[in-house]
Amino acid sequence: MCTFFSSKESNSIEFWECPSKLKWSFHHDADKDSKAFSVTPSYPSKISWDFCKKADCDKSIKLWKMTFQASDRKGKHFLDLLDNELNVIEPSYAKGGPWLQSFGHSNLLCTCAARAITNHAPIREYRLRFFPNMDFSCPCNNYSIESRRHILHKCHRFNGYWNPRRDMLNYFVMFLTANPNAFAFKDN
Repeated sequence: MCTFFSSKESNSIEFWECPSKLKWSFHHDADKDSKAFSVTPSYPSKISWDFCKKADCDKSIKLWKMTFQASDRKGKHFLDLLDNELNVIEPSYAKGGPWLQSFGHSNLLCTCAARAITNHAPIREYRLRFFPNMDFSCPCNNYSIESRRHILHKCHRFNGYWNPRRDMLNYFVMFLTANPNAFAFKDN
């Protein structure tokens, strides 16, 4: 392009407005050629949108896994859920990840699951961190502190579903579905 303009001072480009409604034959040919043009990137193209998106997601997940391997960063209250082969579920961005696939269809279920997983639920074990002098016994009167573990495994108030492996994702979701008030705020 620079060669064209620098070879003569009189060289110039003119733009003409030619609306498609005039049905100019060159317009039709240019439109047809532009729509038929297909770029075949060489794999892996490090400048393609998909490659950059995947690289960013992989970098984020790698950082998340490294952070969560250190238990002091994850926190002692985080509930590790297991898959069907009894492996700890790893974070993923594919198809919403394994957790959101299980309970992302319901806002109420997703909220209760997030509260239970992080142990930021309106239960007495959580309140004990802030108000240590109050009574935190479970309303079932069988346990000294209403804890997440007690609710998931022993509390008689939540008998709508029973399976001893409530640390497995599918059983955890079944428990929350059968007991929607387990980690929910109660209307007073």
